[in-house]
Amino acid sequence: MHPDWTALGEVAAVSVGVTVTVVVVFALGVLGLARREGARAQQGGTSALGQATLCFLACAAVVAYGIHLIAPQFH
Repeated sequence: MHPDWTALGEVAAVSVGVTVTVVVVFALGVLGLARREGARAQQGGTSALGQATLCFLACAAVVAYGIHLIAPQFH
């Protein structure tokens, strides 16, 4: 038995890339919430809330897609 090292490397690279991307997008969502809290004392903050909402929705979509790929009853 000979493993396909190229395919293993591709899977590892994509996994690391997606993981880093999701962590960065989630951190941007947390940053948006922090900016909204800071802007609440002043005026505005709606664009920060929109940024946070989009970031968290993107993270949820990636997680849902991963579950869809793993769970056989969704196919």
